[in-house]
Amino acid sequence: MIKVIKPGVQLSVQDLGRTGYRHLGVSKTGSLDPYSQIIANRLINNNDNDAVLEITVGLCELTFLCSTEIALHGADLQASIDGEPIYPGWSYNVKANQTMCFNTGRAGLRAYLAVKGGIKTPLIMESRATDLNACFGGLNGNALSAGDILPIDEYINNDFKQTGALTPAKRQIIRVHSSPHSNTLGQEITDTFVNTRFKVSHNSNRMGVRLENAANSLKHTHSLPSIGVSPGSIQLPPNGEPIVLLNDAQTTGGYPLLGTVIEADLHQFAQFRPGDSVKFEYVTIEDAAKAQRKLNGHLEQLKIALKYKR
Repeated sequence: MIKVIKPGVQLSVQDLGRTGYRHLGVSKTGSLDPYSQIIANRLINNNDNDAVLEITVGLCELTFLCSTEIALHGADLQASIDGEPIYPGWSYNVKANQTMCFNTGRAGLRAYLAVKGGIKTPLIMESRATDLNACFGGLNGNALSAGDILPIDEYINNDFKQTGALTPAKRQIIRVHSSPHSNTLGQEITDTFVNTRFKVSHNSNRMGVRLENAANSLKHTHSLPSIGVSPGSIQLPPNGEPIVLLNDAQTTGGYPLLGTVIEADLHQFAQFRPGDSVKFEYVTIEDAAKAQRKLNGHLEQLKIALKYKR
């Protein structure tokens, strides 16, 4: 078991999310940075989809009530175990009654904590992910609170060997599929979009990252019937401030779309902090597929390296 002593800003149980239910209005949810989850799980020989803890900003404290192995990935939120620093990208052996604390960091927003065998909250719609808006999944459908107890399996490894992994490279410019509403919005707006550097708004969350720019030159008066949207869709409200939809977003929307962030780049929005700058470029389907193959190759190299290390 893990006991939550301090939950920090937003601590939740997540996995790779729910798929196949959007036609019922059910959001994907799940880890906003799935590659951090996958790498953390692989470092301790878990399944990729084993449930993890998503730690936002940090400032939380956890006590392990049994022995286990853990791995940490994502943002460096200055974690420690019984006062000894630990670092993202590495696995660690944890003994019963040890306490793990997170401070906060200057770069990146979310860290992912995997435990041996995963967190054993109930499966709902084939996932343990917490849907914070619909209030189901995870532990009682909510972000975790002080005093909550998370079920995990005890695991004692007297032959523990630490393993580590590199983080996929970050990009300065986010790649985007072309917009289905290019003709509606017009060439001037789409050109302005890719020629503008935006700042991440403080008014961002797991539903979406809101973007600001002092010039605010993307205002429009278009109104459209609602269409299906998904994580990565970039909505453009009339106020001209784009919204990049994330895992907890609604399943339909009526704002015109500037485009869709390619799958290989979407995970980077999990780590953008308020005030960070973001720029975009349109790419082809072939470019997007190539980027995904490169990212998949990174994970495949990790799998092979860990197999032969063990």
